[in-house]
Amino acid sequence: MTDRTPQTWRTAYARRWGQTIPAVLATSYPYAAQHVSQGPDDVDVTPERLHPAFHGCLDWHSSAHMQWSAIRLLTLAPDDLGAEVRAGLVAVLDERLTLENCRVEADYLRATPRYERPYGWGWAALLALAARDCPLREASGWAVATRPLFDAVADLVVDWLPRLAYPVRHGEHSNLAFGLALVHEAARGLGRDDVVAVIADHARRWFGSDRDYPSRWEPSGSDFLSPALCEADLMRRVLPAGEYAGWLSGFLPHLAAEGDPLLEVPQVLDRTDGKAVHLFGLALSRAWQLRGLTPFMGEAAAARVAEASRRQVEEVEREIIEGDFMSTHWLVSFALLAVTAEER
Repeated sequence: MTDRTPQTWRTAYARRWGQTIPAVLATSYPYAAQHVSQGPDDVDVTPERLHPAFHGCLDWHSSAHMQWSAIRLLTLAPDDLGAEVRAGLVAVLDERLTLENCRVEADYLRATPRYERPYGWGWAALLALAARDCPLREASGWAVATRPLFDAVADLVVDWLPRLAYPVRHGEHSNLAFGLALVHEAARGLGRDDVVAVIADHARRWFGSDRDYPSRWEPSGSDFLSPALCEADLMRRVLPAGEYAGWLSGFLPHLAAEGDPLLEVPQVLDRTDGKAVHLFGLALSRAWQLRGLTPFMGEAAAARVAEASRRQVEEVEREIIEGDFMSTHWLVSFALLAVTAEER
């Protein structure tokens, strides 16, 4: 995938990504409900019943962030989608993102406050922000519908963080820094200053004194997130630029140096293994987060990041739309983050 200029991805990939989203959302099974039954009368995990907004797409969080992808494509590349694809995306969002459906989802989160914490929380919050920012006429309804969902996530974060002794640092869904970065972005945009403040306070407390992160230990075999880069990305959001530059140089003193393992393309040996293909997502999330850090690098390091992030994205190009369902049900979202990093 060549994404050297902001427009290239629109003309080359927006339409195909836009075709992929309704297809995977319409794939009802397999579905990983992750529902914890509370008794013999609570064993019906039919996806559409439990999650009228976020069924299909293998699991709740993927359904949420692929709908985020749909809104972002409609916002950023409406003309490149073509009329038919554009109409298909609007139709699926109109069906899913109703006030009734999203209230069911919000009530479920409040009733089961550990569900999808923090990864799904982050994507649900970002979905609400994307709906608010989308200029389409239909998006006003999506924004109204997703606001109760965002408020549920915001309230849960404020309640949870003071009771959390330690952050979770590994490279899968429970990575704390990634989920909080998404919630922080949404909370800033949607006016929840209490959420912004509590995230900033805890990020400083947990990560503020971190130094000399061992990048050579990454990745683990099922990572789709870099613990190092997720932490760096969150701290970029909560620290003033001057303070952050010093923190970053202490945390990742060899960032983007020759041989930095964070610049390498992860290797996938089994493209049908749902855990193994997490590493495709790692390539994309690395590209996204590395590009966000380039303003804090020297010229040579920034050039290495530009080349490395280009390779990371190109290596995953085919899997985003032509790979196994274990890849196609989610990779569009991470590809969008990567190719729009410099625009965001």
